[in-house]
Amino acid sequence: MRAVLDRIDRHLTKLLSDDGRDGVNDLAERLGLSPPTVRARLKSLIERNLLKIVGVLNISERPELVCAMVGIRANGHGRLNEIAKKISELPYVASVSLVTGRYDIIAEVLFEGDMDELYRVTSELLPGLEEPGVIRSSETFVVMKSHNKWLSLPKGVWDDEIGRDDLAADPGRE
Repeated sequence: MRAVLDRIDRHLTKLLSDDGRDGVNDLAERLGLSPPTVRARLKSLIERNLLKIVGVLNISERPELVCAMVGIRANGHGRLNEIAKKISELPYVASVSLVTGRYDIIAEVLFEGDMDELYRVTSELLPGLEEPGVIRSSETFVVMKSHNKWLSLPKGVWDDEIGRDDLAADPGRE
C-alpha cells in the first residue's frame, strides 16, 4: 500500500520540488516549524523511500540526449511487477511503469548520441531479461520534442567519471 503524506509533508515536498537547494532553516521558517522538526520529517521521508533530493536535468534543453518511451507487452503470469523491476535496473532506463491499455509496461529510456544504445536496450537487453516468450513485443517512441521534461540521469548516461586530472586540465571547473 502506498503511503499517504500528511499536509505538512506534502507542503515540505512541494517546497523542495520548487527548489531542492533550500536549507532546513529556510524550509522551517516557510513551514512555521522548528528546524529539528523539519530535519526529522526529511529524514523520515528519505528513509521510507518517499523522497529523494537530486539534481535533475532539463532534457528538453539538451540536444545531445535522446529520450524514448518503450511500450512493452508481456506474458507476466502474475509477475509483471517483478519484470518491471528488472527492466528498471537496465542501463539507460529512467523509469518504468505498469500501465493500463495496449501495453503492460512503459519504460522511459534516456541515452546520449545515436540510436546504438536504444537498439541495445530494445533488441538485446530487454529480450534477454526473461526466458523467450515472456516479453511478447515492444514498440519504441522516440521523443522528438518535449516541454518541461526534467529527469535524473539513469545509469549508463555520462557514467564516465571525471577524474582530478580532467579537472586540472579545465581551470574553469572546480
